Amino acid sequence: MALRVLAHFVPGPKVLDLLAAESWLDIVWCAEDDDPGFYRELPRAEVIWHVLRPLSSTDLQRATRLRLVHKLGAGVNTIDVETATRRGIAVANMPGANAASVAEGTVLLMLAALRRLPALDRAVRAGRGWPANPDLGETVRDIGGCTIGLVGYGSIARRVGVVVAAMGATVLHTSTRDDGRPGWRPLPELLAVSDIVSLHVPLTAATHHLLDADALAAMKPDAVLVNTSRGAVVDEDALVDALRGGRLAAAGLDVFEVEPLAPTNPLTSLDNVVLTPHVAWYTADTMARYLTEAVANCRRLRDGQPLAHLVAPVIDRPTGC
Repeated sequence: MALRVLAHFVPGPKVLDLLAAESWLDIVWCAEDDDPGFYRELPRAEVIWHVLRPLSSTDLQRATRLRLVHKLGAGVNTIDVETATRRGIAVANMPGANAASVAEGTVLLMLAALRRLPALDRAVRAGRGWPANPDLGETVRDIGGCTIGLVGYGSIARRVGVVVAAMGATVLHTSTRDDGRPGWRPLPELLAVSDIVSLHVPLTAATHHLLDADALAAMKPDAVLVNTSRGAVVDEDALVDALRGGRLAAAGLDVFEVEPLAPTNPLTSLDNVVLTPHVAWYTADTMARYLTEAVANCRRLRDGQPLAHLVAPVIDRPTGC
């Protein structure tokens, strides 16, 4: 009997090709903004392949056949794990599966913000920028001459560190404690000395607004902030104030406190900000890795084997759920 999977994203043809041989999976594709389709399929789903749309306690209570929520990625802050666990629904993620893509996206935002790529692109399209703005030679720097501070030091941050170190940068990092690795600094010191600060922590109660107004004020006024982790790690209002007031040079942001980012958000009006729509992870290579892991865990579920990368203990589904 086929395993019913609700995949909460719209696939391209390459994704469908990767799954062509998995006829034992009954996959229903649902766009993230298709709430009617999602709620129509939810009561029949045994597995959800989850990307970004929040899964609330109410959603999980409607999912009467659900056995597994498999996050395509690492962060599970948009899933009510407590309710899932209480209802006997396994929650798994894919740590490291998107690390290569997010690391490259992080370096892309570093370079784009540091080198003023959006402003220069607009100038060229408008027939401006010739001869070169002399201000560039006064303020634009090479990554190789920078000290780069990585806040958090998981698989993504370590990959970023390898890349920028190869470009000549000095790499510092921080986490909740000194783990003995070279370059560790406590957060206040890292913020004070870094030319580029890059965020790589999950969103938890402890990291919510980790970079608040005081933390941003501790950074160099010519520093660049890059965030490819979660938007609410930064106090967005304080960030806008710092960027407008010249207390921070630039920012490269792939994630935001509220997603999708509203066109009226003040970040969209700032010339010293590079914005991408939470896609640092989104490449054909990452999708292939995601689907390989998702199918493998579905196979384990079908065959009664232990699931990989559980984020909470699995308990028996309560009677009547």
